[in-house]
Amino acid sequence: MQLNSYLMFNGNCDAAFKFYEHCFGGKIVTRMTHQEAPSAENVPSNWQDKIMHICLDLGERLLMGSDSPPGYFESPQGFYVQISIDDPAEADRIFQALAENGTIRMPFEQTFWAFRFGMLVDQFGTPWMINCEKAV
Repeated sequence: MQLNSYLMFNGNCDAAFKFYEHCFGGKIVTRMTHQEAPSAENVPSNWQDKIMHICLDLGERLLMGSDSPPGYFESPQGFYVQISIDDPAEADRIFQALAENGTIRMPFEQTFWAFRFGMLVDQFGTPWMINCEKAV
């Protein structure tokens, strides 16, 4: 079994995934808009360029997402997407990148369980936890 995160957005999925691609160093391997789907004629004209499905390959894991249909978006709550990174400098870089124009919920600092740990909600509304268990 492989468990991957699937994120929903309120019309800004494309911008979010371009940001994540740059931030995480992955590669977008799938990107389909509603205009490219077989059901395109059933989608409002102002929604044609919104993302129906996108996939970011991060090596051993995939991050996927789409724009929620109009009227169906709900702000994320009750979860965080957790990232474990062994390299403290890389963990700090990713935390700082995700925090840009976002909201830090817990500063990236030493805890009793980790060399560094922090929580934030990025500029796109996605909640993240970054964990670096030990110094290299």
